[in-house]
Amino acid sequence: MRRFIATLLLALPFAAFAADQPKNLQPLPDTPPPPPGVMAGDNEPQITIKKRGEDKVEEYRIHGKLYMMKITPRIGKPYYLVDQRGDGNFIRQGSLDTGLRPPMWVIHQW
Repeated sequence: MRRFIATLLLALPFAAFAADQPKNLQPLPDTPPPPPGVMAGDNEPQITIKKRGEDKVEEYRIHGKLYMMKITPRIGKPYYLVDQRGDGNFIRQGSLDTGLRPPMWVIHQW
């Protein structure tokens, strides 16, 4: 009896969700073509995958300019090298690294 009640309580939200669907749905129109002079894949990055020793390096380019590299070592977590200013100097960033480096001082030590 408990299983029946538990199954009924679990099935109730699914039945309510199915009942709320509108009946007069229409398909979305096709996407418009890109503006003249702009190619469809113009803003998508070109990704080149290379092997350097035991590491895998993915190079990301837009319009032929290298702006980011993802390095996946054989052992360890992947990390990114990002050209933030566009001057060719790459800065290492972790997956959650924002690049903000607040000053840190030792206030008390024992």
